[in-house]
Amino acid sequence: MAAKSYPVELTAPDIEPYRKGNTGIEFVTSFDSGVPGPHVAINAITHGNEICGAIALDALLKQGVRPVKGKLSFAFVNHMAYSRFDAANPDASRFVDEDFNRVWVEDRLDGSEDTVELRRARELRPFFDSVDLLLDIHSLGTYSEPLMICHGLEKERNFAAEVNFPAYIMCGSGHIVGRRIIEYTPFNDPKNDKVALLVECGQHWAASSGRVAMDTAMHFLRVTGVVDPAVIERNLSPEGKNPPKAQIWEVTGGLTAKTEDFRFAEEYIGMEVIEKAGTPIAYDGGETLVTPHDDCLLMMPSYKQGIGMRKLRLCRRIG
Repeated sequence: MAAKSYPVELTAPDIEPYRKGNTGIEFVTSFDSGVPGPHVAINAITHGNEICGAIALDALLKQGVRPVKGKLSFAFVNHMAYSRFDAANPDASRFVDEDFNRVWVEDRLDGSEDTVELRRARELRPFFDSVDLLLDIHSLGTYSEPLMICHGLEKERNFAAEVNFPAYIMCGSGHIVGRRIIEYTPFNDPKNDKVALLVECGQHWAASSGRVAMDTAMHFLRVTGVVDPAVIERNLSPEGKNPPKAQIWEVTGGLTAKTEDFRFAEEYIGMEVIEKAGTPIAYDGGETLVTPHDDCLLMMPSYKQGIGMRKLRLCRRIG
């Protein structure tokens, strides 16, 4: 099954007015309340074609949102890729040289490799070192239900459960190489209180993903306590108010294409739950791939072609 084309229902905002910022790092703006509290940050466009986060940050900056305690920062992360976004070819601007959300490994950050994304990561590293609570806003390649991702430490699970939006909290990695921003060492240390979460807001350019991005940001900010509750109230959509208790799932494994002849047994969009262990879910060359356990949730199916491509994450409910 080839990757589908999806309509672009969102309009990518002009972020050029935020280039200078006020931190000495382009496209990073911080506000300090002068009152003790955490440094809270929200990221957009870690991938340049995932524009819903840029829409949310643009709205909050235009509203003049400021913290009532601690520090609040807004970062347009991979602005280099985002500047290439073209609604007529929206998949092409995911990154420039490499996936920005896989470079957060000290050996690479401290090394001599030179890519557009590594240079930007090195610029942003002191900023992320100073952040206590981070929300990284992303979107998905299919019309999957939105989901929150944490690496899986107890502090992350507890914080994500307090945020309680969207309706699924997914714990674990499931990718193959590198580290995401949320796995960068300061956030992935069980001995401190720093927490980073990643939200997948729905299909990249669906109108609903813009709403989910803002709703998630509001629930995140509610838990941090750094903004006036009136900010949260005026920005939550009707769908974002009074959410049900989120389900918590753990990533137990994944499928990676071994051949060019990988295909799913059905056209999955993600978040399907397969009742019985041993149910065929994909075929890879002559091999039949099956669910490893009962009630197995299929997370983030990928229809991109290529040997070594992560095609699916497999999950078990834990809460």
